[in-house]
Amino acid sequence: MSYRIGSGIDFHQLVSGRELWIGGVKIPHTKGALGHSDADVLLHAVCDAMLGALALGDIGVHFPNTDMRYKNIDSKILLEHTYELIANRGYKIINVDSTLCLEVPKIKPYVAQMQQVIAAILKIEITDVSVKATTTETMGFAGREEGLMATATVLLNKQ
Repeated sequence: MSYRIGSGIDFHQLVSGRELWIGGVKIPHTKGALGHSDADVLLHAVCDAMLGALALGDIGVHFPNTDMRYKNIDSKILLEHTYELIANRGYKIINVDSTLCLEVPKIKPYVAQMQQVIAAILKIEITDVSVKATTTETMGFAGREEGLMATATVLLNKQ
């Protein structure tokens, strides 16, 4: 058996006039994440972790923001494509551990739904997907509600 671990990180600005998508779930808020796609910071970090585990580059290599095919694309589609890249190389996801960093909105009411979305796409159990959140105690860009970030770690196993 061959195990591989990868880590991912993503940042997006928060701006008025955009929807806020985190973990494949639309979250009501006065601001949304700015990006070429739907700017789902959590799914982007998970994609980067998966790609990194197999040394396949990062999300920008596979889904460049210069390619109009990805303009406003649902990041669940990006996660599905990333999963296919991993699966086609004979790997299965063992688990995902992730952390969101944002001041508001509070995401606890949405965590179970995020876990369901991610688990379904990655073909793993909900109990194999960890979604946590923290604030920066009002410090920095996240504390000032200018942006948000996510980190993710993924363990893969060669099947």
